[in-house]
Amino acid sequence: MIVLTKLNDIEIVINCDYIEIMQETPDTTITLTTGRKIIVKEAVDDIIEKIIKYKQSLK
Repeated sequence: MIVLTKLNDIEIVINCDYIEIMQETPDTTITLTTGRKIIVKEAVDDIIEKIIKYKQSLK
């Protein structure tokens, strides 16, 4: 699970296993495997770092 910030400054927690696609245009749009789309403030590279850090913490 990773913490991200929506455009209205509300923090949300996302199960990163459900992320299918991420696009930066300039805001980052995350498409989940469920088809739901979420727009967040973090850059794609920052989200990738959070995912890697989370996955490493599981070992």
